[in-house]
Amino acid sequence: MNFAPFLGFAAVSLTLALTPGADWAYTIAAGIRGGSPAPSVAGLCTGYLGLTAIVATGLGVLLAARPSLVAWLSIAGALYLLWLGMTTARGWRGAGYHADGAALPGRSGAFGDFLRGAGTSGINPKALLLYMAVMPQFVQTGSPLPVPVQTAMLGLIHVVITVVVYALVAVAARRLLRAAPRRAQLVTLASGVIMLGIGIALLVEQVPVLTRGV
Repeated sequence: MNFAPFLGFAAVSLTLALTPGADWAYTIAAGIRGGSPAPSVAGLCTGYLGLTAIVATGLGVLLAARPSLVAWLSIAGALYLLWLGMTTARGWRGAGYHADGAALPGRSGAFGDFLRGAGTSGINPKALLLYMAVMPQFVQTGSPLPVPVQTAMLGLIHVVITVVVYALVAVAARRLLRAAPRRAQLVTLASGVIMLGIGIALLVEQVPVLTRGV
């Protein structure tokens, strides 16, 4: 079996994981809030597992064939990012490291952090389309493994890479900002603004689609 395509996809996946975006903003905010960032990182990766399942079962192809549905999913994802960005930015004054994670603005418990993380990655249509655009290039039609199995393996590779990268990002944010509350406040505010900006950009992108039939 040729493992070169899997190694090639791993390189692409690592590059994408290292590119700052909404996931990074959420991960940094989770690291600063205190408590364990593990639920937030687990939520992000669970969202990618869901996208992997969608693509592996062929639902992604059906979804891509319906531009209007993708547009509405983009709007839902944008509205979610706007809400998450406002929630994060609103608690910037109370940002900082607390060992026990108690009574921190923006914290909703481990399960709440998990759900927020899953929503951040799982409701992102751009990530779904990225899976559909990148993964097929690394699928081997002549491989003894069925295409869905190869797709699932590629998705799991991406999940493992994101676990490592996002965990390091959260830990680095905590260690670097532990003794700098003012810096933690500014970074939290910036994280919220970044999520707001990405949400607004997603909405703006869908304006032509929504007004096409008007």
